[in-house]
Amino acid sequence: MKKDLLGRIITAEVIDENDRYIYSQLEGQTFQTAKKELKKLPKMGSQLSGFAYENDHHHLQLTKNTPKVGLGRYSWGTVVSVQRDLGVFVDIGLPNKDIVVSLDDLPELRQLWPQKNDRLMIGLKLDNKGRLWGDLASESMFQGISQKAKNNLQNQDVTCVVYRLKKVGTRVLTKDYCLGFIHPSQRMEEPRLGQVLQARVIGVSAEGTLNLSLKPRAFEAIGDDAQMILAALQHSSGSLNFSDKSTPQEINDYFGISKGQFKRALGHLLKAGAVNQKDGKIYLNE
Repeated sequence: MKKDLLGRIITAEVIDENDRYIYSQLEGQTFQTAKKELKKLPKMGSQLSGFAYENDHHHLQLTKNTPKVGLGRYSWGTVVSVQRDLGVFVDIGLPNKDIVVSLDDLPELRQLWPQKNDRLMIGLKLDNKGRLWGDLASESMFQGISQKAKNNLQNQDVTCVVYRLKKVGTRVLTKDYCLGFIHPSQRMEEPRLGQVLQARVIGVSAEGTLNLSLKPRAFEAIGDDAQMILAALQHSSGSLNFSDKSTPQEINDYFGISKGQFKRALGHLLKAGAVNQKDGKIYLNE
């Protein structure tokens, strides 16, 4: 049957050709192989091996460009499109076929579905009609490919991909294959499955899992006025002759903001530990 041949490497007998394709046959099924993939054209009756699948035009095809993804074989693929009544389409490297991850395997909330250019680690699976579907990697698979994080990652920025959504938080894998966890308190909104994130390490567990935050550091969240004061300090050898006792006119003449804005911004900087003030001056902390 067709479904016993798809999603794996097979060897078929060459039976015909045209301008574009070589045709081969196995168990009564005929497969096409693009001539442009072949360094040397095979003779009639010879054997031709390749990865077997059904392309987007429902033609059986053999390709010499074997994808990293297969039956029981998992790798990263890129989401190329979303179809609400079906699922998401993932590019795994086949010439004319994207693999669907069914909506049955995706989050119930549609806003948490992967979007275009998101990343999913998938394998292949066959249904009883012989159709290939994407199979999301399991938690145990991510555990198996991960490595223990080092303690010196504290406060470092990491790139990671969301692979599991849980009520207790979001599970991710970093580009260095460390497992990470984002508690709901450490995000502004829930990331979607497959989303590529920039996160900050706020802790390393004894098991080597990273605790991550999507919230900005204090000095990154201080606002435009505070950023302006920081920039002024950096361009003034690290000190300015201003404080919360400076007059509104002095502040407005130099910074172009009100004294109220200045005091709020200075307060944020002091709280973040970015500056200190002494003897009527502001100093930039190292």
